[in-house]
Amino acid sequence: MPELWSISEVAKAFGLSVPALRYYEECGLVRSTERRGRVRYYDRAALEQLAYVQLWRDDGLMSVADTAAVVNSDSVADRRTMISAQREVMLARIRSLTRAAAVLEHMLGCRTDRALECPMTGAYVSSRVDAALSGEEFVDDFLPPPTDEA
Repeated sequence: MPELWSISEVAKAFGLSVPALRYYEECGLVRSTERRGRVRYYDRAALEQLAYVQLWRDDGLMSVADTAAVVNSDSVADRRTMISAQREVMLARIRSLTRAAAVLEHMLGCRTDRALECPMTGAYVSSRVDAALSGEEFVDDFLPPPTDEA
């Protein structure tokens, strides 16, 4: 008979709450192997499926719905399409967060008492107001373009 682990043991081992594990079951991400009374039990194969789900959720930062779509896809082409789309969203977010961190870094290093007197900040704010008043699309140029330092 295969070794089985209770839902509370699995939740603790995988850093999940019991309700989260039940939710994963409701979404079709993982299945318990058997039930004894009201307690769900999982075998090694179910734990491997849960670890696979965590790969997408925790490491791939995918939503439950996107994880379910990838995990339940039958075709490598379908998975690649979904993964590619997720990757593009993530890369765009990384660019945005990298820029945000650079803006904050500049603001931390700015030595002017009044932020609008900073040459960079003042020029940025002024050009943003000018674009808004003229109805033109604002081109975000707060930071100088990145240089390729190889």
